[in-house]
Amino acid sequence: MSRIGRSVIHLPDSVKVSIAGNTVRVAGRLGETAAQLSPRVAVTLDGKTLRVERKSDGCDDRALHGLARTLVANMVRGVTEGYEKTLEVHGTGYKVEKKKDSIVLQLGFAHPVEFPIPGDIAIDVDRNVIKVRGIDSERVGTVSASIRSLKPPDPYKGKGIRCQGERIKLKPGKSGV
Repeated sequence: MSRIGRSVIHLPDSVKVSIAGNTVRVAGRLGETAAQLSPRVAVTLDGKTLRVERKSDGCDDRALHGLARTLVANMVRGVTEGYEKTLEVHGTGYKVEKKKDSIVLQLGFAHPVEFPIPGDIAIDVDRNVIKVRGIDSERVGTVSASIRSLKPPDPYKGKGIRCQGERIKLKPGKSGV
């Protein structure tokens, strides 16, 4: 049996869970989220614990067991704590500012780049630090990857947008052979 799949999910007092068929809805203080799980797994609610069980011992069912448990655990964590990714903008003259429903980035191009903020994501800007927050782990990661792809770090000077704590291994220049 899957080690991840067989562990139970303990629910905080502020979290409400409803299960209808294969759909699991989780509501908490930060919002509400839902996921459609595979019919090969079953989610049961016992008081303040959630348990995910697979219907058979087939190879595909074993693979889906741990995945389904992790998705439900991420939903519970998302509505209680939320998820956050921090991006840093490095480079001379590179600036970030937040407008009403978008962020405007000066990234060394001939024109400023405007990135619209999705409705389910909150973005805070402090100087050249961008914080992406939300209740869905996958959505937060996708939005921060989209922002990073606007100007990935340069391998020679290190200029660009990088995740907080990301280390860029710089290549030697022409004369540094």
